[in-house]
This record gives sequence, structure tokens and C-alpha cells, in this order.
Amino acid sequence: METRHQPVIRRLGQLVAVLFCLAASTAFAQSPNEVIQEASDLLAEQLSTRKDELAADREALYEMVNGIILPRFDRRYAAQLVLGRNWRSASEEQRDAFINAFYESLLQQYAEGVLEFNQDRIELLPFRGDVSKPRVVVKSLVTLDDGTEVPVDYGLVKREAGWMVFDVIIEGISYVRNFRTEVNAEIQSSSLDGVIARLERNAQENRNAE
Repeated sequence: METRHQPVIRRLGQLVAVLFCLAASTAFAQSPNEVIQEASDLLAEQLSTRKDELAADREALYEMVNGIILPRFDRRYAAQLVLGRNWRSASEEQRDAFINAFYESLLQQYAEGVLEFNQDRIELLPFRGDVSKPRVVVKSLVTLDDGTEVPVDYGLVKREAGWMVFDVIIEGISYVRNFRTEVNAEIQSSSLDGVIARLERNAQENRNAE
């Protein structure tokens, strides 16, 4: 059932994509805000030279986004949070399959949104977190077409390679929590294997339709 937040979430697909487009940070040389700012700069640079090409070639778009996402988004941690208690009872094979299916779903869902990215509409707010903590939140305001300012926050987790993104929160709605509610309900009505199969099937159908 669609909630009042769904139109905003759909309209902000391009902004969620920013969290996947992080440039590498090493040894925590960058603050969490600097990581997001660098991501914004990197995406803007890509679009300034390749937007027409990427709009015409979906596989090239996926390849570009995937090349940036894969080493910089903590997909295992995000998938673990989505599965919640079901992660503990899942086999390692099921975990790996869900991580891959979940990641492919995210990649396809937000790749198109990347083309609508407008760096000028994003304002990063001063960082108020504690970088000694394992997880932090970077806050931003995004201006929509009608002038409305929408809070979009990014959840980052500390890893050896630096800060990695695992969640986005739009108007207080966490993508991880929202997806967890949907997935857990589906697991209860069918099974984890059924959820994995559906995600894989949907991803393949989307690629075949392009």
C-alpha cells in the first residue's frame, strides 16, 4: 500500500544513488561529510561528460554505477540489517545469494535516478556526529522542483578502508528499515529462498526488457 512518503521516495531516487557513488577514502583521512561531498563531485563530473551516452545505453549506465558502488557500499552489512533475525538462521549460501540479489535490485532501482542528479540542489549540513563511533549520520537538505526542502540523511559505518554507506533516510524513512519490513513479511508468507528467487527473477526480467 502506498504511503504519503512514497512519491517523495520515488522522486528522490537520484539522491539515493548518491550514497552508492562514493569515491574511496583511506585511513579515515576524510570526514563523513567529505566522503559525501566527494561523491557528489564525482557523480557530477561523470554526468557532465557522459550523460547522453549513459541515457542511451542502460548497460553502460549499470556498469558505471556498479564500478563505483561495489567497492564502496557495505552491501553485506546492509543486507544483514534488512534480513534482521532471518540473517542468523540463514545459511552462508543463502546469505551470499540474498546479498547479490539485494544489491542487483538496488543497482537497477536507482541507476535511472542517477541521470536526474542535480548537485546544485543538495546542501550538506554541518556534521554533528562523533567520528569515534562505529556508525554516523550525514545530514543534507534537497530542494525539489517545487522549492520544497526535503531532509535526506546518509548512514555510514566505519570500516578499515574508511567510511562506507549502508542506508539512506528520507524524511525520517529509512530505506533499510522499510525494505526489512517488506522482506520479512514476504519471508513469513513464503521463505527466504522464495524472496531470493523473486529478486533474481525481477532483475533478469528488467535486463531482458532493456
